[in-house]
Amino acid sequence: MKIGELAQKAGCKVETVRYYELQGLLPEPGRSAGNYRQYDAGHLERLRFIRNCRSLEMSLAEIAELLGLRDCTGQDCARVNDILAEHIGHVSQRIAQLRDLRAQLTALHRRCQENQAVEHCAILAGLAAPRPGPDKPPHVPGAHS
Repeated sequence: MKIGELAQKAGCKVETVRYYELQGLLPEPGRSAGNYRQYDAGHLERLRFIRNCRSLEMSLAEIAELLGLRDCTGQDCARVNDILAEHIGHVSQRIAQLRDLRAQLTALHRRCQENQAVEHCAILAGLAAPRPGPDKPPHVPGAHS
């Protein structure tokens, strides 16, 4: 199958397929006589695996390691369990950051509960004020990417 068909079957864009190839997560496909990339069922299955991992917000490094382990048959899955446990820790940390973010937003929202002139808006004033804790990120990294 050509790259467009592969992308469609995997539910992604052609650029996504190319990106995963560049990152070394998808192997180079063979070429047709007309020099078109020719993907097979193995590429589709691997791309679905990658996409499922990404939907769980796993990093490309985590996915690469999982793929490497998956490609080495005959090993036990202890490292797979370790990777998942580490990822659960990252998710727990993000949840804590998101709770803190919600608390900050809620506190801002409570500052202004009535309509008034914009120049008197306590929310806008609060957004302009210095943020507490310079070592603390003001937002969850990657939340909008």
